[in-house]
Order: sequence, then C-alpha cells, then structure tokens
Amino acid sequence: MYSNIGYNLKVTDMQAAIGLVQLTRVDEVVARRRHNFWRLYEGLRPLEGDIVLPVVLPKGDPSPFGFPITVDPRIDRNALTAHLERAGIETRMVFGGNILRQPGYRDIERRVHGSLERTDRIMRDTFFVGVYPRLTDEMIDYVIDKVHEFFRAPVLREREGTPLALRR
Repeated sequence: MYSNIGYNLKVTDMQAAIGLVQLTRVDEVVARRRHNFWRLYEGLRPLEGDIVLPVVLPKGDPSPFGFPITVDPRIDRNALTAHLERAGIETRMVFGGNILRQPGYRDIERRVHGSLERTDRIMRDTFFVGVYPRLTDEMIDYVIDKVHEFFRAPVLREREGTPLALRR
C-alpha cells in the first residue's frame, strides 16, 4: 500500500559494500536464478489454463528476482497464496499493482490510455514465488508440488467448509 508518493534512491555504505562483494559472484547468482525460474516454469506448465505463466520473448534472457504466477479469474489468488504460506512457501504480491489505485497516487495529474483492465487483473490475480539462488532443486520441486496440490483439491478451501477458490 502506497499512501504517499516518495523516492528512496540512496544506497548506504553497508549496502554498497555488500553489493561490491556480490558482484564477484554475479554470474553464479544469475545462472542459478535462471535455473530456478525455468524449473518452476516447466513444473507448472501442466497447470496452464488454471494459471498464466510468464512469457519470455525469444531474444530475452532475464535474470529474474521472482516467478510471477497469474491465476485464472475464476480462482481466488488469496486462497492459493494462503495454501502456499501454510506450507512454508513465501509469496509476494506484485508491488503496488495498478499504481493509480494506490492512495498516494489517486489524485495525481495523469493521462490514462484505455481502461487499465490488464493492470487491474495483475493487481488482483498475480503473485510471485522466489527464485533465490540458494534454493535447491528439491525446494523448487516442493513449491511445484504444493501448487499442483492446490489445484488437485476437489473443493479448494481456506477454512473447513468455506469454498473460496472459485470466484465466479
């Protein structure tokens, strides 16, 4: 939630020192993040239809910080993320989502092209799981299994007797 417009562009001395040390292993970190990203991609591909996987353009070679998952509009993202969190898997929402829906940006002067329905959809239906370089293949497989487990449930529930996953 962004209640005010602001910027924090300064790097502390400690952050700069850590960054310099991390630069010595940047190739290793990038390679492992890519490995984890593609392992998640392949493991979740059978769920296309219930989820939308990220698109990587043919000339793209991203160094991802996370793996975005967008659920079909009939699925409640919060039910899925609650299922993952209960399994010990951290999730994150997509930052501010449609920034124009944030209180700090509501009254700014702006020009909007179109309805912004896609940004609203991302804000409502998308979340991230991590691709941290120290995640092992076993950990990534656990994430994949828990996402599949959610979609295998005959009635997707957050609390006993309370169907939540089917939104529409």
